[in-house]
Amino acid sequence: MKKFLCLLLLPLLFACSQGADDNMVIEAPAIHDHDRCHMCGMMIKKYPGPKGQVHLKGQLVTPKFCSTRDMFNFVLQSENKRQVTQLFVHDMAITDWAAPQDSAFIDAKTAWYVYGSSMKAVMGPAVASFGTKEAALKFAEELGGIVLSYDQIDTNLLAGE
Repeated sequence: MKKFLCLLLLPLLFACSQGADDNMVIEAPAIHDHDRCHMCGMMIKKYPGPKGQVHLKGQLVTPKFCSTRDMFNFVLQSENKRQVTQLFVHDMAITDWAAPQDSAFIDAKTAWYVYGSSMKAVMGPAVASFGTKEAALKFAEELGGIVLSYDQIDTNLLAGE
Protein backbone atom coordinates (compact mmCIF):
# COMPACT_ATOMS: atom_id res chain seq x y z
CA MET A 1 0.00 0.00 0.00
CA LYS A 2 2.81 2.42 0.88
CA LYS A 3 4.51 1.75 -2.44
CA PHE A 4 1.25 2.45 -4.23
CA LEU A 5 0.84 5.82 -2.45
CA CYS A 6 4.45 6.77 -3.21
CA LEU A 7 3.90 5.99 -6.87
CA LEU A 8 0.80 8.15 -6.88
CA LEU A 9 2.59 11.09 -5.25
CA LEU A 10 5.74 10.92 -7.38
CA PRO A 11 4.20 12.66 -10.44
CA LEU A 12 2.91 15.44 -8.19
CA LEU A 13 6.37 16.06 -6.75
CA PHE A 14 7.87 16.15 -10.23
CA ALA A 15 5.21 18.59 -11.46
CA CYS A 16 5.86 20.94 -8.53
CA SER A 17 9.55 21.17 -9.32
CA GLN A 18 9.15 21.73 -13.06
CA GLY A 19 8.36 25.46 -13.02
CA ALA A 20 10.87 26.49 -10.36
CA ASP A 21 13.09 28.41 -12.81
CA ASP A 22 10.07 30.22 -14.24
CA ASN A 23 9.64 32.15 -10.99
CA MET A 24 13.23 33.43 -10.82
CA VAL A 25 13.48 37.18 -11.29
CA ILE A 26 16.18 38.17 -13.73
CA GLU A 27 17.78 41.46 -12.81
CA ALA A 28 18.66 44.06 -15.40
CA PRO A 29 22.26 43.57 -16.55
CA ALA A 30 24.75 45.69 -14.62
CA ILE A 31 28.49 45.74 -14.05
CA HIS A 32 29.50 47.06 -10.63
CA ASP A 33 32.85 48.62 -9.71
CA HIS A 34 34.21 45.53 -7.96
CA ASP A 35 32.79 42.84 -10.26
CA ARG A 36 35.34 40.36 -11.57
CA CYS A 37 35.30 38.41 -14.82
CA HIS A 38 33.86 34.92 -14.41
CA MET A 39 36.50 33.48 -16.79
CA CYS A 40 39.74 35.26 -15.93
CA GLY A 41 39.09 37.02 -12.61
CA MET A 42 40.08 40.48 -13.87
CA MET A 43 38.30 43.61 -12.65
CA ILE A 44 35.69 44.17 -15.36
CA LYS A 45 35.35 47.96 -15.31
CA LYS A 46 39.12 48.46 -15.41
CA TYR A 47 39.28 47.61 -19.13
CA PRO A 48 37.75 49.02 -22.34
CA GLY A 49 35.44 47.38 -24.83
CA PRO A 50 32.12 45.55 -24.73
CA LYS A 51 31.32 43.33 -21.76
CA GLY A 52 28.98 40.39 -21.31
CA GLN A 53 26.60 39.01 -18.72
CA VAL A 54 24.92 35.60 -18.65
CA HIS A 55 21.95 34.21 -16.74
CA LEU A 56 21.94 30.46 -16.08
CA LYS A 57 19.07 28.10 -15.23
CA GLY A 58 18.44 27.86 -11.51
CA GLN A 59 21.55 29.86 -10.57
CA LEU A 60 21.60 32.89 -8.30
CA VAL A 61 25.13 33.79 -9.39
CA THR A 62 25.21 35.84 -12.59
CA PRO A 63 28.44 35.33 -14.53
CA LYS A 64 29.84 38.61 -15.82
CA PHE A 65 32.70 39.01 -18.26
CA CYS A 66 35.40 41.60 -18.96
CA SER A 67 34.93 41.04 -22.69
CA THR A 68 32.42 39.55 -25.07
CA ARG A 69 35.23 37.20 -26.13
CA ASP A 70 35.38 35.72 -22.60
CA MET A 71 31.59 35.53 -22.51
CA PHE A 72 31.54 33.52 -25.75
CA ASN A 73 34.34 31.26 -24.56
CA PHE A 74 32.19 30.46 -21.51
CA VAL A 75 28.84 30.15 -23.30
CA LEU A 76 30.18 27.95 -26.10
CA GLN A 77 31.41 25.29 -23.67
CA SER A 78 29.01 22.37 -24.06
CA GLU A 79 28.37 22.06 -20.32
CA ASN A 80 27.34 25.74 -20.15
CA LYS A 81 25.46 26.07 -23.44
CA ARG A 82 22.43 24.13 -22.17
CA GLN A 83 22.21 26.19 -18.98
CA VAL A 84 22.03 29.67 -20.54
CA THR A 85 18.68 31.43 -20.26
CA GLN A 86 19.71 34.97 -21.25
CA LEU A 87 22.84 36.75 -22.47
CA PHE A 88 23.59 40.45 -22.62
CA VAL A 89 26.29 42.48 -24.39
CA HIS A 90 26.91 46.20 -24.84
CA ASP A 91 25.65 47.95 -27.95
CA MET A 92 28.85 49.75 -28.88
CA ALA A 93 26.98 52.04 -31.28
CA ILE A 94 25.41 53.85 -28.31
CA THR A 95 28.10 53.72 -25.62
CA ASP A 96 31.73 54.68 -25.17
CA TRP A 97 34.40 52.05 -25.94
CA ALA A 98 36.51 53.15 -22.97
CA ALA A 99 33.69 52.87 -20.43
CA PRO A 100 30.54 51.05 -21.66
CA GLN A 101 27.41 51.96 -19.72
CA ASP A 102 24.88 49.50 -18.26
CA SER A 103 22.08 51.29 -20.10
CA ALA A 104 23.59 50.03 -23.38
CA PHE A 105 23.15 46.31 -22.64
CA ILE A 106 21.17 44.41 -25.30
CA ASP A 107 20.18 40.79 -25.96
CA ALA A 108 23.33 39.02 -27.18
CA LYS A 109 21.39 36.59 -29.37
CA THR A 110 19.93 39.38 -31.51
CA ALA A 111 23.12 41.46 -31.61
CA TRP A 112 25.55 41.72 -34.51
CA TYR A 113 29.29 41.33 -34.00
CA VAL A 114 32.49 42.55 -35.63
CA TYR A 115 35.52 40.31 -35.25
CA GLY A 116 39.02 41.25 -36.37
CA SER A 117 38.81 45.05 -36.20
CA SER A 118 41.70 47.27 -35.16
CA MET A 119 39.95 47.92 -31.82
CA LYS A 120 41.31 45.85 -28.98
CA ALA A 121 39.58 44.63 -25.86
CA VAL A 122 41.03 43.22 -22.69
CA MET A 123 41.45 39.62 -23.82
CA GLY A 124 42.88 40.05 -27.32
CA PRO A 125 40.91 40.75 -30.49
CA ALA A 126 37.59 42.37 -29.74
CA VAL A 127 34.28 40.79 -30.55
CA ALA A 128 32.52 44.15 -30.85
CA SER A 129 28.75 43.96 -30.33
CA PHE A 130 26.05 46.11 -31.94
CA GLY A 131 22.28 46.39 -31.80
CA THR A 132 21.89 46.58 -35.59
CA LYS A 133 23.59 45.07 -38.59
CA GLU A 134 23.96 48.55 -40.07
CA ALA A 135 25.95 49.77 -37.05
CA ALA A 136 28.18 46.68 -37.22
CA LEU A 137 28.78 47.21 -40.96
CA LYS A 138 29.69 50.87 -40.39
CA PHE A 139 32.13 49.91 -37.61
CA ALA A 140 33.72 47.20 -39.80
CA GLU A 141 34.02 49.62 -42.72
CA GLU A 142 35.84 52.15 -40.53
CA LEU A 143 37.96 49.81 -38.38
CA GLY A 144 38.13 46.53 -40.29
CA GLY A 145 36.83 43.10 -39.39
CA ILE A 146 33.99 40.87 -40.45
CA VAL A 147 30.35 41.17 -39.46
CA LEU A 148 28.77 38.10 -37.86
CA SER A 149 25.48 37.10 -36.29
CA TYR A 150 25.37 35.44 -32.86
CA ASP A 151 25.09 31.97 -34.40
CA GLN A 152 28.19 32.49 -36.55
CA ILE A 153 30.52 32.88 -33.56
CA ASP A 154 32.19 29.64 -32.56
CA THR A 155 35.26 28.39 -30.74
CA ASN A 156 37.28 28.09 -33.97
CA LEU A 157 36.77 31.78 -34.68
CA LEU A 158 37.73 32.74 -31.12
CA ALA A 159 40.85 30.58 -31.39
CA GLY A 160 41.88 32.55 -34.47
CA GLU A 161 41.30 29.75 -36.97
